[in-house]
Parts: sequence; C-alpha cells; structure tokens
Amino acid sequence: MARLVTRLEKRAARHRHVRRKVHGTIERPRLSIFRSLRHIYVQVIDDETGHTLTAASSKEPDVAALASGPGKKQVAHVVGTTVAQRAIKAGVTRGVLDRGGYKYHGRVKALAEGAREGGLDF
Repeated sequence: MARLVTRLEKRAARHRHVRRKVHGTIERPRLSIFRSLRHIYVQVIDDETGHTLTAASSKEPDVAALASGPGKKQVAHVVGTTVAQRAIKAGVTRGVLDRGGYKYHGRVKALAEGAREGGLDF
C-alpha cells in the first residue's frame, strides 16, 4: 500500500522546487515568507553569507496594531509594508520573492503588494 503524502510534505516539495531557482544576493536578497494558520512571517535573507538582514511578523505588537481591519490579509499587508521600511533602512531596495511553496494568493499576495507599496522592487 502506498504511503500518503501530507500537505506539509507537498508544500516542502514545492518550496524545494522554487528554491532551486530563487537565490538571494546582497544586491537582491530573498524575501522568504512563512505562513501559519494564525500568523505570517517574512525575512529578508542574503543567501551568499547566510544572514538575515531584517524580518517582520504578525506576532509583533506594533505590526498587529497598525492593521486597518480584523482580517488576516490586512495584517499581512501591514507586515509587508513594515518589512519594506526595515529593508530600505538596511539599504535594500530590490529583492526576489520566495513564496515558500504557497500559492501567490490571499495573504502571500497581500504581503507582497504591501512590500511593493512600501518601496521594495521585486
């Protein structure tokens, strides 16, 4: 009998597939997104040195307070603008988006649009 593949294993496989092509450099670091059921996290990573340049998440009290509505998409949008402001302060204006194996839809799309509105180019 064949072993069932869980949805977490499927997402991990999609993420490995995306990571084969998406690589962050110092000029264009990688915006890595992780989405849980309650929160969303994003890191700006330089893969050449293996350092996280900046990060933001919906768990931060100031980020959650800035959300315009109660929905998760609004919170994700605020996380995107927050990470964009922090990245610009760190000297990063361009990057590559790493969806983390998630569809570019919903909260992931809201975060990306928020980062673009915040001044990041990817």
